[in-house]
Amino acid sequence: MSEYNDNVKTIKELFENPESLGVFSKEEILEFEQEKRVLTLKKGEEIIQEGATPKGIYCLMKGTAKLFKIGFNGKEQILRFANEGDIIGYRSILSQEVFGASATVMTPCEIFYIPEKFFIKLLEVNPKLAFNILQRIARDLGEYARAITYLAQKTVRERLAEVLLLLEGKLGTDKDGFIHISLTREEMANLIGTATESAIRLISEFKTDELIEVEGRRIKILDHQKLTKLGHVIL
Repeated sequence: MSEYNDNVKTIKELFENPESLGVFSKEEILEFEQEKRVLTLKKGEEIIQEGATPKGIYCLMKGTAKLFKIGFNGKEQILRFANEGDIIGYRSILSQEVFGASATVMTPCEIFYIPEKFFIKLLEVNPKLAFNILQRIARDLGEYARAITYLAQKTVRERLAEVLLLLEGKLGTDKDGFIHISLTREEMANLIGTATESAIRLISEFKTDELIEVEGRRIKILDHQKLTKLGHVIL
């Protein structure tokens, strides 16, 4: 989406040539150069931890991450995925709250870390970035509301159909048509709110019904129309 490209462009400009933005003093630029970080993380490495106090935001320049909470039963509940152009941690910075979720890397990631004071100043002087963040907040709220709805009102089979379509729409596909992410069956079960055994059985049923193709952890949607109808998805 265009706001993602705009976010990446602004963040890159800040990292590579902060003077060009005409926003920061020489002292602030020197401080920023000392505090900024470029993180190169591997699958499974942590970006933020639920309950920690935020000190800045994280912009994904490459790769995919998952945001999740740990329930009272110790199970992981995946909230959403973040990929190129997404910013992690902005809500906690803006609301002055601790991180409400954890985030870990799903595929090798390059992440730009920006300390809080510089992010806030960018928002104050850059209306386009501020509007993009507002759009992101609205979209996130929509995703959370939809997740609550389908967990409460849809069957597990309907949830799986919708989640597969959402994953493809969010993360895209590779050259062979497989969704750009490799999820364990446990992670898939957490996404649709069911037991791992149920997720395994449903994925097998979808494969038998020729709705999807499965290669290990990789999944390709074969029949979008039937999945859309099955999941009662409004496009």
